[in-house]
Amino acid sequence: MITLEANSPVPSYEQVRVQIVEQVQDQRLPAGTKLPTIRRLAEDLGLAPNTVARAYRELEHDGVIETRGRHGTFVSGSADRTTRLAQEAAAEYAQRIKRLKITSADALRFVEQALDMTTG
Repeated sequence: MITLEANSPVPSYEQVRVQIVEQVQDQRLPAGTKLPTIRRLAEDLGLAPNTVARAYRELEHDGVIETRGRHGTFVSGSADRTTRLAQEAAAEYAQRIKRLKITSADALRFVEQALDMTTG
């Protein structure tokens, strides 16, 4: 179940995306679960189809969901892919930080600042 906060500064598509990711991570949406169509979810949430389509596109890009043509959209069989992608991003960041001769403490501070900026 997805609930939207109308007064939230977070865009609706992002609220949908985050809630689906959370439900996949805590197994409320296990791998292989069929998701509602874009049109159906948009109707259920009172959103424009393009809003839900954007959330689905980003989820698919991140490997959380996969579209199987006419069969529909499903939670990816490799839901752990998001963890792997995050680990790869962290490794790339760590390599760059070492090349720039930045201390670990400063690097962590930069990450915390960036996360704070993206979560509002």
